[in-house]
Amino acid sequence: MLMALGQFVFGMSTLAYNELQRQTRWKHANAPRVGARDARQYTGLGDETIVLSGVLAPELTGSLDALKELRAMGDTGAAYVLVDGAGAVYGAFLIEGLDEGQTLHHSDGTPRKVDFTINLVRTDDDQAAPSPRRGGQISDLGTGQNFAGYA
Repeated sequence: MLMALGQFVFGMSTLAYNELQRQTRWKHANAPRVGARDARQYTGLGDETIVLSGVLAPELTGSLDALKELRAMGDTGAAYVLVDGAGAVYGAFLIEGLDEGQTLHHSDGTPRKVDFTINLVRTDDDQAAPSPRRGGQISDLGTGQNFAGYA
């Protein structure tokens, strides 16, 4: 398992990504000053985004159904807890976008190669969908916050 988004597991049999890009922002308000640089004040956490990209080759690894499942998850508008294969919890993420490019089609129109990009954005932790599998608490990577009932 590379990573899990809620109950969806990224891996060789479902959907394996080649690249993960993570971007974290912090907010700072600024106030203009005469004869000096603007004064800045830290006002809180900003956006955190994760972009997963890769290539799906249904004849070799993965399944086109995995993209359908992620689209259905995105259609719900729910946030899902993101956990990597080592057990580190990244927090609750929404599926903000899913891009797909199909090439090398069979005669029936099914692709032999699908390039994909999944855009995730972090949301408040209390918006995450609880896991029906198990309860308990897991700690958020980097903040020490707990997620009761998510795993």
